[in-house]
Amino acid sequence: MSDLTPLTPIIDRGLALHKMIRLLVSTLGGEAYLNFEGNEFGHPEWMDFPREGNGNSFAHARRQFNLIDDPLLRYKYLNEFDVAMNWLEDQHKWLSSPQAYVSLKNENDKVIVFERAGLLFIFNFHSNQSFTDYRVGVDTPGEYKVALSSDESRFGGHDRIDIKGRYFTTPMEWNGRRNWLQVYIPSRTALVLAL
Repeated sequence: MSDLTPLTPIIDRGLALHKMIRLLVSTLGGEAYLNFEGNEFGHPEWMDFPREGNGNSFAHARRQFNLIDDPLLRYKYLNEFDVAMNWLEDQHKWLSSPQAYVSLKNENDKVIVFERAGLLFIFNFHSNQSFTDYRVGVDTPGEYKVALSSDESRFGGHDRIDIKGRYFTTPMEWNGRRNWLQVYIPSRTALVLAL
């Protein structure tokens, strides 16, 4: 997880999926979001509590709360994403809004699209397929902008999405919604759009 070494495919995958899963759980999970103290960013080693099988050792039972404070480690990107995600929730209150309307669950593309609290959430879980001009349905017409992208470099991403981009709806039904718009959605990326 050192920021001084080249990004490996394994670390890149872990960072991307970690952010996506946290956002998905927060936005689709219900009225609350629970994260477990100390498990925010995983552990650099395995977790093993003292037991007879490991000689009652505490060696791997410690929490490492210092991970985000080390500027040389990539854990800082996960922390920055958490801050941005929680700030966005504070602004739009999705946890206290009605449940999301899921308009797309495409198993082949590995894409999930839903609306909640006036936001449009687009997740591409595909391991290597990015989609250009991917059409998604949205109920409310208008001009949308990027509210959050898991692919920003400040979150350890690759900056493949133009965060200043604008997305305009077309008044035609798509996936059970009254309008549609098209987006570029890179592999292993979550995109949140707002009016």
